[in-house]
Amino acid sequence: MSRKWLIAAALATAGAIAPTATALAATDGSPAFVAAPGQAGVPSALRVPAGNHLVVSLHVIQGVQVYSCTNGAWTFTEPDADMGVSNRPIVLYTAGPEWVSTVDGSAVWGMPLASANRTGTIPELLVKAVKNRGQGLFGSVDYIQRLDTFGGLAPSGSCTSGAITASQYFATEDFWAPGAAA
Repeated sequence: MSRKWLIAAALATAGAIAPTATALAATDGSPAFVAAPGQAGVPSALRVPAGNHLVVSLHVIQGVQVYSCTNGAWTFTEPDADMGVSNRPIVLYTAGPEWVSTVDGSAVWGMPLASANRTGTIPELLVKAVKNRGQGLFGSVDYIQRLDTFGGLAPSGSCTSGAITASQYFATEDFWAPGAAA
């Protein structure tokens, strides 16, 4: 299944897809990881553990990484993004980190577990859910992957304390839940 198919399926079913994912043992001797769309090229530290299925894959439609200047240096403050499919936002992403479905009000909060740096862009991430709200899209999500990042870096050079800036970014975010696909 391609990502485009998964996104189309998400729209067709109002944001509640559950494609089949197959658990395979990793060939490098590490624990088993889910083999699903997007996992083949994912760094091993960012792979979702076996026993999870992909709920939905969304794209950042419009997003920024917000930075503030402290002691002459830019520091990350928070993300601010609309995620969805085909330029139809269905998720708000903000500090916490927190993802909120604008379709059903469900939400998930997470804590980063691992990152993989990429040249010229913000890192890719694996995030573990620490709290869920509602029974909708995010009701059972337990892992989030931020993949295919582009942009979002802090400006280079010094800055004036108190200044705030936003750097546009794009990414794909995959949301995973425990168990087999329904």
